[in-house]
Amino acid sequence: MKKGFVWLLVCILTVGCFSACGAQQTADSGQLRVVTTIFPVYDWMRNILGEQAEDADITMLLDSGVDLHNYKPTVEDLVKISQCDLFVYVGGESDAWVEDALANATNKDMLAVNLLEVLGDAAKTEEIKEGMQAEEDGDEAEYDEHIWLSLRNAAVLCEKLGEKMQSIDPQNAALYKANTESYVQSLTALDEQYRDVCDNAAVKTVLFGDRFPFRYMADDYALDYYAAFSGCSAETEASFETVSYLAGKVDELGLHAVFAIEGSDQKIAQTIVRNTAGKDQKILSLNSMQSVTGEDVQRGETYLSVMTENLAVLQSGLA
Repeated sequence: MKKGFVWLLVCILTVGCFSACGAQQTADSGQLRVVTTIFPVYDWMRNILGEQAEDADITMLLDSGVDLHNYKPTVEDLVKISQCDLFVYVGGESDAWVEDALANATNKDMLAVNLLEVLGDAAKTEEIKEGMQAEEDGDEAEYDEHIWLSLRNAAVLCEKLGEKMQSIDPQNAALYKANTESYVQSLTALDEQYRDVCDNAAVKTVLFGDRFPFRYMADDYALDYYAAFSGCSAETEASFETVSYLAGKVDELGLHAVFAIEGSDQKIAQTIVRNTAGKDQKILSLNSMQSVTGEDVQRGETYLSVMTENLAVLQSGLA
C-alpha cells in the first residue's frame, strides 16, 4: 500500500505557519493534550485518564468513518500532533506518514507510541491462506495492523499507555495506575468470556466472504479461518476460484454461517452462500472498528461495547 507524499510535504510546510503561536497557547493553558489515530486507542486513553479526561484534550484523528488504510492527515491534524503531549499510532504501513509528522513536531517533549513496536514479537505479518485472493501488487509482507482486535493485545498496550501517562503527568500517576489496572481487569474478564465461548463451540472455524482483519482474535482462541482477502487488502471483487473454494469449504466443514465486516455490502458472502449445497447459511457481521465515527462515540459506543457485541455474533456463528 504505497502512498504518495507530495500532499504531506505541503501540509508540513503549512504547519509551520500555525505551530509557533499554537504551541505557546498550549504551554500557557497547561491542558493535557493526547492525540490518537484510531477509535480503540482513543477509548483506551479515555479510560486510562478517567476523571482527568474531562479537562484534557483527547483527539481521535480518524473520526469521519475513513479507515486506517485510507487516511491522510490534514493540516489541522498535523498541528494537533505537533503540539500534543502524547501521540499514539499503530505504526504499520498505513502510518508511513508519521515519521515526517514527528520530525516537524514543535513540542519536543512529546511522547510518541508506536503500538506495533510495543507488541514486538507478538505483532504478526499479513498471512495469505489457501483460497485467499492475493493483491496484484502485494509482493512485500506487511504487518497485520489490526492489533486492537485482540483483547490480550489491548491489555498489554493499555498497560504501556498507562505508564506513559504516569511519566507525562506524575501528579496524577496514582490515578492513571488505578484506572489502567481497573480497565485491564475488564479486558481480561471479556477475554475469558471469549475463551469460554470458543472452547465450547461446536465449530472452530470462521469463514469470511470479505477482508479478514480478525487474525489476532482468531489466533487468541485457536480458531481456524478462511477468507476472500487479507485484512489490509484493497481488493473488492472476488474471483470465481475464490468464491468456489470458499463455498466448498462451507460445505466440507458444515458451517452454518458466513461472516462479513461492518459496512460491507455482503455481496461476496451472499454469492458464497448461493454456491453452497444448502444455500441456507446465515450471514453475520463482525465489527472491526475501522469506521467508527465521532457521532458513534457521542452515542456511547466504546471499545468494550463493540467487543461484547462481537462476542455475541461470534457465538452465533460458531454454533
